[in-house]
Amino acid sequence: MAGHSKWANIQHRKGRQDSVRAKLFSKLSKEITVAAKMGDPDPDKNPRLRLAVREAKANSMPKENIERAIKKSQGGDAETYENIRYEGYGPSGVAIIVEALTDNRNRTASNVRSTFSKNGGNLGETGSVSFMFDRKGEIAYTPAAGDADRVMEAAIEAGAEDVESDADGHWVYCAAEDLAEVSSALEAALGEAETVKLVWKPQTTAPVDEDAARTVMKLIEALEDDDDVQTVTANVEVSDEVMARLAS
Repeated sequence: MAGHSKWANIQHRKGRQDSVRAKLFSKLSKEITVAAKMGDPDPDKNPRLRLAVREAKANSMPKENIERAIKKSQGGDAETYENIRYEGYGPSGVAIIVEALTDNRNRTASNVRSTFSKNGGNLGETGSVSFMFDRKGEIAYTPAAGDADRVMEAAIEAGAEDVESDADGHWVYCAAEDLAEVSSALEAALGEAETVKLVWKPQTTAPVDEDAARTVMKLIEALEDDDDVQTVTANVEVSDEVMARLAS
């Protein structure tokens, strides 16, 4: 069980979460509305919506906001959004995957391309970096769930593929198509997870020094600030010491 690499939570630097909470809620609402519109408005009958609602709750999104987003999906004036994935390289050759929900493909593509260019990166073709990642289900638990051995045992019983544990918590990985089943089994064994979601998990990470980490973080934050962008994943590896200095 390797220590959890910083690629997974690099976008959650100390202090940044509060400053982007309104934007985060807006993006979570968009995902809930799209998921409800594409399937059943009942989370119990719609796996994508169920994951979106769980992610919203994990980020302390008010219940009324969640209900409003679901209700919006049933209205005739609900916007039509398209899922688009962009791939490219950041400074120091760091591979980056950007997932967006947009009602205007040209606008989003132009903005994402410009953001890459202005921050030392290059937008590539679809498939240019995704081969370096695996699409996985990720179930995260806080240290309160138990020690690494307990979580590992529960994960094996649940049918998970891998577990990473460190002082900050536990991350259980499974095949993307098994996420609902594995997360339910883990919930029965360990209680409710902190987050349950699909992620792009790097097959290998790219270690960077402090200067490179700062420029990569600037690019990631600029991409996340785009209203159409839902998630940004990079295979960057940053040491705890450098992360601490960047967060100060």
